[in-house]
Amino acid sequence: MKIRALLLLLLWPWAVSAQGFAGLGTAAEGFAVPERGVELHFPADHGAHPDFRIEWWYLTATLDGADGRDYGLQWTLFRSALKPGEQEGWQSPQIWMGHAAVTTPDAHYDTERLSRGGIGQAGVAASPFRAWIDEWEMSGDPLGAMRLTAAGPDFVYRLDMQAKGPLVLHGDRGYSVKSQAGQASYYYSQPFLHVSGTLDLPEGPVAVTGSAWIDREWSSQPLSDDQTGWDWFSLVLDDNTRVMAFRLRGSEDFTSGTWIAPDGTATPLANGAIRTTPVRRAAENGPEVPVEWHLEIPSRGLDVQVSALYAGAWMDTSFPYWEGPVTVTGSHAGRGYLEMTGYR
Repeated sequence: MKIRALLLLLLWPWAVSAQGFAGLGTAAEGFAVPERGVELHFPADHGAHPDFRIEWWYLTATLDGADGRDYGLQWTLFRSALKPGEQEGWQSPQIWMGHAAVTTPDAHYDTERLSRGGIGQAGVAASPFRAWIDEWEMSGDPLGAMRLTAAGPDFVYRLDMQAKGPLVLHGDRGYSVKSQAGQASYYYSQPFLHVSGTLDLPEGPVAVTGSAWIDREWSSQPLSDDQTGWDWFSLVLDDNTRVMAFRLRGSEDFTSGTWIAPDGTATPLANGAIRTTPVRRAAENGPEVPVEWHLEIPSRGLDVQVSALYAGAWMDTSFPYWEGPVTVTGSHAGRGYLEMTGYR
């Protein structure tokens, strides 16, 4: 058994349940649950919420290299709780996991970190904002300037980021429903980051510029027990419109999303407003997954093909999933990111 898998079985609460993808459909007994009508507050909600079971700080970026090639990168910090609340030292019930990745047109590099809370190895501070695990760090002002660093066996990246738009609340003012049964999360994004920096790859360093998108979400039971995974899109269109859309797969599929105008005005997309159809599947570096999609939002005149930059962007992490940059063609052009979980 891999050492990381053994550690996960010992420490990571999702590993004990098969309800929903990664146990995210497990009943939330003892933990706080999202409630409709609760107002999000900033900067406090940039920080951790230890009374909720699961939380993440999630950044993806689509990049133009000075070498003329397209790139994508991911940086994620997950927090999961064995029980509600926080304590100092090794008695902390909080578990932290970090993922970092770089995708090129012909390769994908990823790495993972695991940490117990309470010992300073990983955590999040709300103001000034700082999220870290070991030497990986995302810090700064989500409405101003930020910095991002991470390293793995095959890559190092350093980015400077500047917000060019507001935070976006998904669903009902940040209350995002995930199933017909009513499971939900608190969910907001910063989709308006302009970035510049350097990727150090096996073939050498490359200067990059582009755009980044931060997703923030926390809950205690974000899925129903029959939902096996999701397909999630974050798209930046050429007219500066942003689109967040997802399909949760279960006994009955559930869709949701947000249409984000260039000024940041957000319009929720209710269940059924989004149509996602796999077009082409591939099995590179992992199980077969859809690497080309037909995505439609008829109410907004969106009818596009979404295609992976590199079909083998499989995250070989403790909970494996596909995550990589995509291009958009059709009624609109653009770029973005696609995440697919629960495929075997």
